[in-house]
Amino acid sequence: MDLNLTFATRIGLNLLALLGLAVAFWLGKNIIVPFTMAGLLAMLLYPAARFFHNKLRLPWLMSVLSMIILLIVLNLGIFIGLGSSIPRLLQDLPNPANEEEIEGAYRKMRQQIANIWPTSIDNVFPPESKDSRLFVYIRKFFEGNFVLEELLGVSRYGFSLLWESVLILFLLLFLLLEGEMLARFIREIFGSSASTQSLVTGAIEEIIEAVRAYLVWRTIVNCGLAMFLGVMYQHLGLRQPWTWALLTAILCYVPYIGTIIAGIPPILDGLIYSPTPLIALYVGILYIAVVTFEGYWIVPVVMGRSLDLNATTVLLSCLFWDLIWGTPGLFLAMPLMAAVKAICSHVPGWEPWGQLLGTEAFSHRKKKETNGTVETTKNDPSSKELSISSLVKAEQNNSSTPAVPQDDFFPTNHSVHHSPTSNHSSVSNHNQANNHHPRNPTDANHSNLDD
Repeated sequence: MDLNLTFATRIGLNLLALLGLAVAFWLGKNIIVPFTMAGLLAMLLYPAARFFHNKLRLPWLMSVLSMIILLIVLNLGIFIGLGSSIPRLLQDLPNPANEEEIEGAYRKMRQQIANIWPTSIDNVFPPESKDSRLFVYIRKFFEGNFVLEELLGVSRYGFSLLWESVLILFLLLFLLLEGEMLARFIREIFGSSASTQSLVTGAIEEIIEAVRAYLVWRTIVNCGLAMFLGVMYQHLGLRQPWTWALLTAILCYVPYIGTIIAGIPPILDGLIYSPTPLIALYVGILYIAVVTFEGYWIVPVVMGRSLDLNATTVLLSCLFWDLIWGTPGLFLAMPLMAAVKAICSHVPGWEPWGQLLGTEAFSHRKKKETNGTVETTKNDPSSKELSISSLVKAEQNNSSTPAVPQDDFFPTNHSVHHSPTSNHSSVSNHNQANNHHPRNPTDANHSNLDD
């Protein structure tokens, strides 16, 4: 049904649909966020569980439980590593009830800043701490019940995070145990024909492959980055070298924003506790050089086209998902956008949106006719399959030809090479046969009477 909607009306309806979708995500975040995390973990752990099942001959239930136990041990290690560093950090802080410790910490920090600052800092940091309004305001800010309230808030957040972790583990268990059955149900939703299920299977596999490649390589790169920075921080003499390295490995899952935040604590560590302020300068230069090399050389080489998203899309997605889901949305932004881009590449009419999210120019398609064969090609050599829209167009272009099996248009190997020479030959043979018969039925009748 053609509603004859104007361009502005269509844009308005699309914006209303996006707004309604955002509100639905926000209202259902207590359910959608754990389910999304469990789905991402299932994509990541499924190959390992399959390896345990096929190579080690373990039952599927035991393979799945082994993966979940390894995940729990890994999370406990991270939690213990970060939790044990908090008492050390508090021990290094000056006692708020001791005026001499506070004054000594202020003078040391002031001296460190004065050694690297090119101009006088007496206007901001006077020689005495009581004369610095900035220091007085910061001290009053941390006095009273502020610290206690913040600790209680962190405790409540920790308990809620623990509950979500338990829920995610149960969802992960069910997804791994029943993943193939759920995938079969999803394919049947779009149709029962073999061709349709083949297309849906290809789309699902591409989404899973893109998300899995990002998660695997991002984890490997973050672990390598943390190991290298931990060794360098310890060599430079920081108080908490491995704490800052572990924090970098976690925050680098958040693009751009997390990388910037992860570089601040080691610089402050070198500025406050090191004997010379040059250590802080060395830490800053080292961190900038390492993350630049990681972002512009290592990530493009190891990840390739698994997550081909431009910087504007990445930043907007981080802002959007942080608005909808808060801190978990920052960590889920990149995998979700990878899935959205893969979906856009398979839905008819959505390919330009998928191209808009990426970094490369539009793919140019052209048709080559050689000996009656129509071949659809793309300039992108890395593409392994044809989108749904091109298949639909191929079917529309050949709708006038005699009926052929549907699998000829939707092959299971996701490559299309339709040669209508057989159809043309059948049509030409039919025309030649008609030329031997009289065009007028009456002529045929007269010939019979003559005989």
